[in-house]
Amino acid sequence: MKPITKLVIGIAVATLGVASVASAQGKSPPPRVRTTPMSHPSNPKANSANSSNAAPQPKGSDSFKGIATKLGITPEALQMAFESARQANPKLTRGQFVAANMLAHNLGSKNSAITTEAILSGVQSGKSIGQTLQGLGLSEKDAEAAERQAKRDATSAQRAAGSDNSPKPATP
Repeated sequence: MKPITKLVIGIAVATLGVASVASAQGKSPPPRVRTTPMSHPSNPKANSANSSNAAPQPKGSDSFKGIATKLGITPEALQMAFESARQANPKLTRGQFVAANMLAHNLGSKNSAITTEAILSGVQSGKSIGQTLQGLGLSEKDAEAAERQAKRDATSAQRAAGSDNSPKPATP
């Protein structure tokens, strides 16, 4: 017998055992456990947000609150821009979108060719963000440094937005 089959049988037996003990005690059984084998994820990092110990992600425009503040626009406007960009490129990730906006914000004044639209267009054509930045005139080293800085900026903006939601101490 395969190990996965033994696991599935074990889970089923444990679930039935808990349900019968609970019903004997007059309690409702716990929620059903999925007993069919699950496929293994091809990219474990992609599914890490689904793990039970992952922090809950804000929904909708709230997830853009910190980034939007950093960029000087409303979270709703940034959410709408993301949805519009996703219509043009369904494979676009939130991270790519945020990076494109941060990079354009950080580099646009130094190089007018670097815009959010130009970066998103490069990503849509199959290039990485680094390749796109190089195509817009940055060296490989400068593109890598710009991506690192954009990631740091986005992370600090999200942290700042998260601390805005913390309870304020009472004033006497």
